[in-house]
Amino acid sequence: MGAQELEQSSLLIPEVKSRKKRRDVHAGDRRFFWTLRAVALLILAVLIAIAVQLFLVSLPAIRHFGVGFVFSTDWNPVRNRFGAAAFVYGTVVSSVLAIAIAFPISLGVALFLNELAPRRLASAVGFLVEMLAAIPSVVYGLWGLFVVAPWLRTVFEPMMIRYFGFIPLFQGPPYGVGMFTAGVVLAIMITPTISAISREIFRAVPLSHREAALALGATRWETIRLGVLNSSRLGILGAVILGLGRALGETMAVTMVIGNRKDIALSLFAPAQTMASLLANEYAEASDDLHLSALATVGFLLFLVSFLINSLARFLVWRVESRQKEGAPR
Repeated sequence: MGAQELEQSSLLIPEVKSRKKRRDVHAGDRRFFWTLRAVALLILAVLIAIAVQLFLVSLPAIRHFGVGFVFSTDWNPVRNRFGAAAFVYGTVVSSVLAIAIAFPISLGVALFLNELAPRRLASAVGFLVEMLAAIPSVVYGLWGLFVVAPWLRTVFEPMMIRYFGFIPLFQGPPYGVGMFTAGVVLAIMITPTISAISREIFRAVPLSHREAALALGATRWETIRLGVLNSSRLGILGAVILGLGRALGETMAVTMVIGNRKDIALSLFAPAQTMASLLANEYAEASDDLHLSALATVGFLLFLVSFLINSLARFLVWRVESRQKEGAPR
């Protein structure tokens, strides 16, 4: 081999090594990509598996009762008669009541921490509000049973019955445990969720919106109303719907304070029952196949409702984020 050939081969060796290194890097990227993709698909597969399994277990009750299962209020395991209307009613009413109580409180907390409070105070109070989400639900249930329910029974409910007893919502004896107590406990539990998401939505509002309102002579409240709240409506709605999804699926705290009566009553002070509390109370003791299938059908309904509500919330939050990005200066 001549000197010229040796020189050419020595020049080719670094190029070959560089190509091999690039192939190794690309192979690592491909492995990383497919690993993450497999993990994401695994989560989707688990979700689909849960839905399919619930549907298969629910199939005997669906075939036996049909659509009437959702509209019937008769729940009698002894006679194998099952209807979920009372539990659907209890779930919807307790969740809506919780949203009605938690929404103004959460919105006020989020506005104060993001727009008005000093940075140190906002950091401390925000941490305490978020800590509410870390408290176990059974602790909320015990607190509601031993603190909230006695106070409602002896102070709040008698006052409401005395002054507003002509309204069907506030009629009946003051039990303490019931729909209203469950709504209050749920409201406290979902307040951190709505507040935290609302704060992130407010932070996403461009500073130029506030500056424009102030430049036009708006007051502090008008700036917040026009520059912040008006731009965050979809995001706030998404936060509320996420809180609603959290309230729909709550089990232990609601089971301990709602009274667990399988009836539909107009009074908010009357005991009631939700789909989640029904499953917590009866699933461990159900032995008949039709009873188990009926309980699984209730769980399947709860799964569908929670999935649809959370999907809607994610879609709304995605829309407001995309709008904020489109309106941001480039």
